[in-house]
Order: sequence, then C-alpha cells, then structure tokens
Amino acid sequence: MTAPSAHPDFGELLRVSARIGCLSFGGPAGQIALMHRELVEELGWISEDQYLHALNFCHLLPGPEAQQLAIWIGWKMHGVRGGLAAGLLFVLPGALVILGLSMLYGAAAHLAWFAALFLGIKAAVLAIVVQAVLRLAGRALGTGFRKGAAVVSFLALFLFNAPFPLVVIGAAAVGWIAARYRPALLGLKGEAASPPDTPRPWGYSFRAVLIGALVWAAPMAAVFALLGRNHVLWRVGVFFSKLAVVTFGGAYAVLAYMAQQAVSAQHWLSATEMADGLGLAETTPGPLIMVTQFVGYLAAFRSPAPFTPLVAGLLGAGLTTWVTFAPCFLWVFALAPWIERLERAQLLKGALALVTSAIVGVIANLSAWFALQVLFHDLRVVWGSFSLPVLASFDWRAGLIAALSAWAVIGRKWNVIPVLAAAAAGGWLLSQV
Repeated sequence: MTAPSAHPDFGELLRVSARIGCLSFGGPAGQIALMHRELVEELGWISEDQYLHALNFCHLLPGPEAQQLAIWIGWKMHGVRGGLAAGLLFVLPGALVILGLSMLYGAAAHLAWFAALFLGIKAAVLAIVVQAVLRLAGRALGTGFRKGAAVVSFLALFLFNAPFPLVVIGAAAVGWIAARYRPALLGLKGEAASPPDTPRPWGYSFRAVLIGALVWAAPMAAVFALLGRNHVLWRVGVFFSKLAVVTFGGAYAVLAYMAQQAVSAQHWLSATEMADGLGLAETTPGPLIMVTQFVGYLAAFRSPAPFTPLVAGLLGAGLTTWVTFAPCFLWVFALAPWIERLERAQLLKGALALVTSAIVGVIANLSAWFALQVLFHDLRVVWGSFSLPVLASFDWRAGLIAALSAWAVIGRKWNVIPVLAAAAAGGWLLSQV
C-alpha cells in the first residue's frame, strides 16, 4: 500500500487534473484505472484504502462515478475549490471535443463519406456495449437472486417497454427489503459495522445542497424567464435534469431510456443518429454520458428560433452539459463528509446492490436495441412496442465489422480507440463495395 505523500499545492492539483482529463479514454474502467495509477501508485496523494472507499461511495451516487471520484479527490486535497477544479478539468477536454464533433455532425451528417465512417463506428460500439454487459455481469451477479433481478429487468424493458426509473426504483425497494430480512440473497453479511462515533455534518451538507441546487437550477430559471416552457431548451433542460437523478450504473444504464425518450417521445433525433452519438462519445476523453451533449446540440440545432441554428445548438449543448454534471458536484460536496457512515449502511448497500444487478438487464436491453438498429435496416412491430427485425434487411457489412470488433475488444482485449479507428476505416472501405 502506498502511503500518502506531502499535501500537493493547488497548482499541482490543476496540472495533474488537466492531464487526467485529456487522457481519460476507455470509459469508466479505464478512467478509474488511470486515476489509480496517477494518484495512488505514482503520486501517493491518497492511500489504497481511501481510494477504494471513495470509489464505493461514488458507486452509491447517480451520475458518472469516475468524474465523481475526481471531484472527491480534489475535495480531499483542497476542499470545495479543489473539487471544482478536479471535476471541471475531468470533463472539459471531452466536452470541447464532443462539441466540435457535434457541430461537424450537424453540418455533414447527410454526406455519403460521413455515413460510411459511422457505419463502422456503430458496429464497433455494438461490440463495446456487449463487453460492458459481460464485465458488469461478472461483478454484479454473484447470487441467483441477483441474476434473477437482471433477467426480470431485461424482460421488463425489452418486452414491455417499462420505464427505466420504475425499474431502478423497484430494484432498490426489493434490495432494501432483502437486505433487511434475507441479506444472504444479495451476498451481504447479516451484521453491519457500527457507525463512527463522530458528529453528523448536517449543517455542512445542508449548505452544500442549497448552494448546489441553486447553481443547478440557475440556467433553467433564465430559460424559463426568457423563452418559456414551450421552448426546446426548456424541454432539453428538464429532461436531462431528470436523467441526472436516475443515472445509476453508468452511462450505458440510461442510454436505452434516453434513446427511448429522445427518439420516440421528443423526436429530437433518429435512432440511427442516437447510435452515431454513442460512437462519437466512445472516441472522446471524459465520461461516456457526454453523449447527452450531442443530443442536446441536435435538439436545439433543429428547432433554433429565435436563434440561428449554430447559436441554438451551442446553447443546447451547454445547457445539457450543465444540468448533467452540476448535480455530480452537489452529491459529492453534500455527502463526502458522510463517506464512512455510508460504507456501513447495510440497507442502503442492499438497495444499491440489487440496482446494480438490475442495471445488467438494462444494459442488455440497450445491447439488443442497439443491435437491431445497427444490423438491420427494417424492423416490424409485432406486439405493443416490441419489434422484430426483417431478416432480409440484414446489413452484412455492419455484421462483419461488429464480429471482428467483438473478437478484438472481448477476445483479444484490445484498446477501444484503435478498434474504433479501424472500424471506421473498414466501414468506409466496405461502403465502396
């Protein structure tokens, strides 16, 4: 175990946080590993135990756990200003890159060469999403009860189109009850450790919640006052604010719900464009949930009045990013002083354990939805909202690239960035056939 080094000054925290933000490719697993190597192994700013406890704490919170871990580390080093600096620098490089790519997409989405590149990228992303299912299932489904929760979650979403928040709330309630009466079903011990004998930081947390909520709501208040509730920016802000509260289990867990609402309910973009946005987010640094910025940009870009399309798109992207990530700072600043107590909260751990299991089913549903959109040109509704593919519309090019990408990322464990680059090139070449 590495012992913590001397307390770093604020300038050093800024430099290291900026470097991590620029190198944070590979999704949450890669980002968490990168921070561990930099901050625990090489710099020794925090100990191994502190890092693992903080990571467990971040798993309890809605939102991207890697970014929240960066906020906590900054808070641990330099209080609120350290948390703000580390958290902002973690997302800023990716936000700028995805914004530039969104602007390019808005202008060039209908060009043949652009579509050819994205044929390959979407097929590779399908393999990456399947890899996410397998990884999470290996960690989260340790008991038969938890496996059953994943299956029920998948069937509820895939066959019956159940609302994602209802699935999460239901899993949390069942997990809470199981932790109280039958903790063995969840793989938990029957006895919880005693909470630490220290004063409860109610005052600090209350101030953090109050200030954080005001900061979170400020741009929404401006949109309401200037543009009203019928403007696309208000609808975008409300939708992604709600999404920020239910984003347990990482970005993959909410993508199916976001796609369902953004595509089918709000009609901001098509299913194919949603798949393209996920491909963009996979190729950029920062949290994968940054795909929300792509959706917000296109939604406002296509309903720009009273702005120009570019200005509206920029406002939509900025508002989406704000309401997606501002809550992360609120959760961490309000709850960080409670970290030791939350580690010992048996019922809360049970609720989150079953939520994590249900999330496996949620991501499996995303995989199925994504596969249908990528591999087939036509779908037919057979019951309610349940669709089956028209087999004659199978795209052999996407199938070939998806299979090779799965072999690379799952079988050979290659880094996703070169796989995505090769898939994009393959998509362009096969489109010429």
